[in-house]
Amino acid sequence: MALLSVAEALQRVLAHAAPLPAEDAPLAEAEGRVLALGLKALRTQPPADVSAMDGFAVRGDDVANAPARLKIIGEVAAGRPFPRTVGPGEAARIFTGGVVPRGADTVVIQEFTKRIGDDVEVERSTEKGRNIRTQGLDFKTGDVLMETGHRLTARDLALAAAMNHPLVPVHRRPKVVLVATGDELVPPGTEPAPGQIVCSNSFTVAALARGEGAEVTDLGIVRDRLDDTIKAVRTARDLNADILVTIGGASVGDYDLVRPALAAEGVELSFWRLALRPGRPLMHGRIGAMEVLGVPGNPVSAFMGCFLFLVPLIRRLAGRSDLAFATESAVLGNDVRENDERADFLRARLNGSPHGEVAVVFPIQDSSLMLPLAKADCLVIREPYAPAGKAGERCTIVKFDR
Repeated sequence: MALLSVAEALQRVLAHAAPLPAEDAPLAEAEGRVLALGLKALRTQPPADVSAMDGFAVRGDDVANAPARLKIIGEVAAGRPFPRTVGPGEAARIFTGGVVPRGADTVVIQEFTKRIGDDVEVERSTEKGRNIRTQGLDFKTGDVLMETGHRLTARDLALAAAMNHPLVPVHRRPKVVLVATGDELVPPGTEPAPGQIVCSNSFTVAALARGEGAEVTDLGIVRDRLDDTIKAVRTARDLNADILVTIGGASVGDYDLVRPALAAEGVELSFWRLALRPGRPLMHGRIGAMEVLGVPGNPVSAFMGCFLFLVPLIRRLAGRSDLAFATESAVLGNDVRENDERADFLRARLNGSPHGEVAVVFPIQDSSLMLPLAKADCLVIREPYAPAGKAGERCTIVKFDR
């Protein structure tokens, strides 16, 4: 039976996933989240004509020609509107952000003036309307300034605050539950007994999920017991998980119990085993509204499964449209062998050159090796049945975020 392609597998993972319901999030917790509704301005900015500079608020006709001497009738600071009207031959000292008083239609910057007692001498003429930020220059009440589906940046939060929104309607954060399986696993800080290894995959998966804005609950290590594995699946459902990620136990050995446990709980698998290296024994299914992703226990395989499938799934649930990783072109820095029926994702370092970035593939690509993965700058993507690649040829890469 032909193995399922990565592209088709991703389609199946996303087939039933839809953006999660909306909730109102405080601005301080909204960066990176996606608007479930468009955002209208609740106020006009600026709310009145205000000065763009420190200087003097005057009537434009009085300063069309210089020099001109005007009587100072008061002072205008930001947040302290001036109650009087500026008449002919008069000026009000004004500071940046101050509301332009009635009668004035121009601000002369202080560098063009000289104060003489209670008067100011304008030494250089200024055009009518200069140095004033007019009411509504930025936006007006009712303007839709951010559309549904927009992902909020730090700059957007400032705009939303200026629009007078303390809360914004965004899609709920996806809830991800992790469980690592295996009698051989012990937590970091433990001295492994013979045959045991330190559990590391959970940290990678949790970090990937949190980096995409998910809420993560780690159920820890589950021993190779069918009842224990079934209990972990039930716990994830009790926690109302949107996604359950199982790590390890995904193959066909006597102690690979994830598939039997999922089947016992009624999980319908959409696939198991892919045309992917590393990460062939990878599975996906659903039970109710909970998506289930089962990744292999080898560290690089676990990472690849989550990088290729968990990240897009979280993004879809969070309301994002940029689901898949972005590919770029680079130059191969060394030869690579021909490919078989599986797509290869090769760990590589990037070096600069006059001809563009050069991807140097690590010579050993074993899926248990964590150091090359940590040191890699990118993945070189090799399609199924790709011929041998020679140094200097173009290749397709996806960069890691550093």
